[in-house]
Amino acid sequence: MSDGKSIEVEGKIVAVLPGTMFKVELSNGHTVLAHISGKLRKNFIKIAAGDKVKMEMSPYDLEKARITYRMKDERATPHTFRRRY
Repeated sequence: MSDGKSIEVEGKIVAVLPGTMFKVELSNGHTVLAHISGKLRKNFIKIAAGDKVKMEMSPYDLEKARITYRMKDERATPHTFRRRY
């Protein structure tokens, strides 16, 4: 779908379904059914409820999407402390 005809959207994972399927809520309130892309599956990227994701949607079927990227959480900061012995 990366031929330039796909629609890039962002959403939030609402529910995790069996078979690596997810219910994702878009910013306009619509809910779509999404599955993860091959690269995410190959690299064992874990997606949980509440994660923000980027998706590709076909202009012909606006109820299904492919998750292409999991956004980094702003709250999750790496621990940058030193051990004191």
